[in-house]
Amino acid sequence: MSKVPTPHIAATKEQIARVVLMPGDPLRAKWIAETFLDEAVCFNEIRNMLGYTGKYKETEVSVMGSGMGVPSMGIYSYELFNFYDVDAIIRIGSAGAIHSEIALGDVMLAMGACTNTNFAQNFDMPGTMAPIADFKLLSVAAGKAEEAGVHTRIGNVLTSDVFYNDAPSKSDLLWAKMNVLAVEMEAAGLYLNAARTGKRALCIATISDQLVHGECLSVEERERSFSDMVKIGLETAIEF
Repeated sequence: MSKVPTPHIAATKEQIARVVLMPGDPLRAKWIAETFLDEAVCFNEIRNMLGYTGKYKETEVSVMGSGMGVPSMGIYSYELFNFYDVDAIIRIGSAGAIHSEIALGDVMLAMGACTNTNFAQNFDMPGTMAPIADFKLLSVAAGKAEEAGVHTRIGNVLTSDVFYNDAPSKSDLLWAKMNVLAVEMEAAGLYLNAARTGKRALCIATISDQLVHGECLSVEERERSFSDMVKIGLETAIEF
């Protein structure tokens, strides 16, 4: 019996490309499809988690929302890797800088993803698993960003289960002392699922908030800098 469509994705295997870009917000997936892809076709509307496949520079690419947090990313990336033969997932989203030298609008390439989640316990490992990006995706994305003149930072992020923290200053300070650069909510789950399935994954994030200095991007700045991030993701996707 075929495992597709799944409970969460109403598509056949042929409707989803080998490489999928995943913003958290499904409406951002819709915007990316309408703005950057040619001949985009919607393949999923279940739970309003919109997914599209189209062409970028004549190469087929898919874009789909992941939802917020590791549990949601865990479900969608698992199904894409295991049931739809997806080879690579590139998360494209926002992050908050917890290091004083990271600026608003910088693009983060998450080489590794520290985490306070328990998601890795699902794999029953005898020690601590380090969720890391695929090196080829990382290196290609870094090169594409440099070609485009986009300022990027490469390093560790924190994938957190917590958005509202009763003691954010203490928590952020401790992670920053370990040279963790920014906090987001999905990368570790994605990297762990990719490792388990032998697939490729990368998180690209735009710094939308500077938590050390209490700064945030305006609506106009978000749109411009998010476009840079999307283009890096798409240019990376068509290399695979």
